[in-house]
Amino acid sequence: MTGPAQTEERLSEVRFLTVAEVAALMRVSKMTVYRLVHGGDLTAVRVGRSFRVPEHAVHEYLRGAFSQSA
Repeated sequence: MTGPAQTEERLSEVRFLTVAEVAALMRVSKMTVYRLVHGGDLTAVRVGRSFRVPEHAVHEYLRGAFSQSA
């Protein structure tokens, strides 16, 4: 059963990364991260004029990239 309290609890556990942090983690340029976000390949949340990427979204993207190339 998922209710508002459980959703809030899960959101508090999410670690959000900046585009620069994602770029450093993936060893790509910030422009590449923006392309992934705008193309829908990488989930992100818009906060004002910037984006924040949930850390788990980066891991999911990389897992998917490995399975596509294998």
